[in-house]
Amino acid sequence: MQEHQCASRVLMVRPAAFGYNPQTAASNHLQIDARLAPAEAQARTRDEFDALVCALRGSGIEVFVAQDTAPPARPDAVFPNNWVSFHEDGTVVLYPMQAANRRLERRPEIVARAAGELGFRVRRTVDLTHHESDGRFLEGTGSVVLDRTQRIAYACRSPRTHESVLEEWARELGYEPLIFDATDAGGMPYYHTNVMLSIGERCAIVGSEALAGGDRARVLGRLAAGGRELIEIDRSAVACFAANVLELASWDEGFGDFRLMVISASARRALDARSVARLMACTDDLLVAPVPTIEALGGGSVRCMLAEVFAP
Repeated sequence: MQEHQCASRVLMVRPAAFGYNPQTAASNHLQIDARLAPAEAQARTRDEFDALVCALRGSGIEVFVAQDTAPPARPDAVFPNNWVSFHEDGTVVLYPMQAANRRLERRPEIVARAAGELGFRVRRTVDLTHHESDGRFLEGTGSVVLDRTQRIAYACRSPRTHESVLEEWARELGYEPLIFDATDAGGMPYYHTNVMLSIGERCAIVGSEALAGGDRARVLGRLAAGGRELIEIDRSAVACFAANVLELASWDEGFGDFRLMVISASARRALDARSVARLMACTDDLLVAPVPTIEALGGGSVRCMLAEVFAP
């Protein structure tokens, strides 16, 4: 079965204890300890979160919002795409997480309520969480960026993306795994693939400068073979989350089906005029969301906040 590339429904988790997470900082060099008071950090985060939810719903996207609870504190609960994914054949996948306090984010009641509210019928569950006991991780659509139409799973090696777990995931879901190396300016691997790669219906944004020399031609060639426009960005744009974007599907009475690229304000500023023009030629509209507190403290942006739900 050929999947759609873009979802029209998403799960989001409204945070209760968002903040800088020391347990993830060793592998996520985009996190910044801004030394905000917890109450201020939480207030800013909720404002950014609520504004994005409102903008998505105003653009015709179905959003199920789950409320995080505390205690226990889940500082990264706003990023649900790392622990769960919903697939068009009715499969739900649960993922092994590196940080112990991130494992607390996996809540069965969220999966059940999101499925019920968004019309998703769970036909099977693939539970990969047992790999945590052996120190092997694969953090959802953070670790794996999917070309759903070509059925290729792109993954950058990192402490949070283990090759053997990726291969098991690919066998279960019927994808070809394509693993590669990509590093930041300091030579450290990007903690998640979706920081430096995004794939939409008609374009892919890729941090090509970060790709290892031996992998660059192979990765770019496979991306281009899917018929998509390649928008290549450098490491400085990656650091501003210019590839941490997500294209969604919506519908409008006047225009019919249309595609919406969700991108943060910092990511939009990081793209030069030519890249923005090429991006706009490949999608119908941009939804630009300011999420500076979430980006700084969490080291992730709008794509990480959105867990797509592909209703069968």
